[in-house]
Amino acid sequence: METKTFPYKEIYFSKTEIFLQNKKFEYYSSPILSQYRFPHAFFTKCSSEKFLQLLGDHFNRNHVNCVLNQIHSNVIVFGSQSQKGSKINADGIVGDKCNQNLWVYTADCLPIFFADKVSRNVAVLHCGRKGLEKRIIKNLIKIFDNLGNSRNNLLVAIGPAISKKNYLIDKKTLQEFYRKAENKELTNYLSKTEKDFYFNDFNNLQEQNLNQLDLKRCAYMQILDENILSTNIDISNLCTYELKNEFNSWRRSNTTSRQWNLICS
Repeated sequence: METKTFPYKEIYFSKTEIFLQNKKFEYYSSPILSQYRFPHAFFTKCSSEKFLQLLGDHFNRNHVNCVLNQIHSNVIVFGSQSQKGSKINADGIVGDKCNQNLWVYTADCLPIFFADKVSRNVAVLHCGRKGLEKRIIKNLIKIFDNLGNSRNNLLVAIGPAISKKNYLIDKKTLQEFYRKAENKELTNYLSKTEKDFYFNDFNNLQEQNLNQLDLKRCAYMQILDENILSTNIDISNLCTYELKNEFNSWRRSNTTSRQWNLICS
């Protein structure tokens, strides 16, 4: 049987500086979302919850901020369920009205934006290892299907998150991840070399009983499994662990601080 190949490339996201009320804010943008004119921002550590109103005004006047109480789940809500100061336990938001600002916060996990280039529907996920295990990406795309969106029109941007070499977990945790999150139908077509590329267990870490896990690539595999075009997926090459001057990282410093990520409906 011919082996399928799955092109994977992390790319440059452009950086922008803005000044609001004499304070500098920095954020990164996905090329494909910018091309289709979806207002969005992957903010650096300069952001915090107290600035959401200020930042929201800059991107989307007359908006309503939609913010979650994130719990590492696969629960997704609509923006109208999480607005006007209320928070609901979930890790994904789908815009269901105009002028909604959809926010998630991260500090190593993946912020993932979804946007339909025809219907203009948008959504955002907070997705870490637990989210991948619980298939939150699959849940989100099912919601888009129910809204009448075509998967061929769906754009996806995976923002700054921890890199493979800095995300180390013990063997038992890795095996549990394989059991829950690995796409068995897709990986049946991969050679051992290709499997190692996506789910890597390096020999030089065995003495420490640690293994590297690439969250970005795993998310990419799950997105491909939902028949999203690889050409419609942007993946940032920025690592929150390594870029300590730009991003908060829980694994680097056990910080409770986060950076915020926004897409506007």
